[in-house]
Amino acid sequence: MRARVDEIVFDCADPAALVRFWAALLGGAPEDRSPDWSYIDPPGFTRLAFQRVPEGKAVKNRLHLDLDAGDLASATAEAERFGATRSGGIVTDAQGSFQVLLDPEGNEFCFVSGVPGPTG
Repeated sequence: MRARVDEIVFDCADPAALVRFWAALLGGAPEDRSPDWSYIDPPGFTRLAFQRVPEGKAVKNRLHLDLDAGDLASATAEAERFGATRSGGIVTDAQGSFQVLLDPEGNEFCFVSGVPGPTG
């Protein structure tokens, strides 16, 4: 049997607010199915859904999205305007560079660039 990814679901406190953050980053129209469930269909990507849960985020994500951003500094600054928080600085190695960020509810994601920066 082979399955396919239907959607990626984020547990959160405020689905309507979080879907709008991710729609600003990835594109797609935010949809509020109910007060407890929102989603977007970003162009060229799997649906992202956001479901209300009673507990808050307590530890580091075991899964996160890597987003190809091209210019990491510009993408990071734009994400911060939408409500993201930077976690550390840009990391560069032989494979490229990445910047870890947190969405407004603390979920980790990375902007990545395959072209090494000035230190790589």
